[in-house]
Amino acid sequence: MSDTTVQTEAVQNIVGITEAALAQFKVVLAEDPSACGIRLGVVGGGCAGLSYQMTPCDEPREGDLVQEEGGIRFYIHPMAAAYLKGTRVDYSTAMIDGGFKFINPNANNTCGCGSSFGI
Repeated sequence: MSDTTVQTEAVQNIVGITEAALAQFKVVLAEDPSACGIRLGVVGGGCAGLSYQMTPCDEPREGDLVQEEGGIRFYIHPMAAAYLKGTRVDYSTAMIDGGFKFINPNANNTCGCGSSFGI
């Protein structure tokens, strides 16, 4: 992390993180020793208009909202928070359709694979 001061805001309950997802996020972070947390976001694209984004991050960005769950920090840009508010992140080990799942009550439509949504 850089020596520059970054103003962030600690928040609660932007997203819900299940125990299964927390366990998998811990695996992801263990594979990247420089990561300080997980960045959750939304980007334009995908077959429904918006796609979820999650990546290990090595430092917070100016203005990030920070949610801590199970010892993991999640960094969310304030604009993405509006799309993610109330979303639950889960993880499935199923052979078909396994992986991280976003259950978003704000989505009016989703694509068949569940990785993009529209509002």
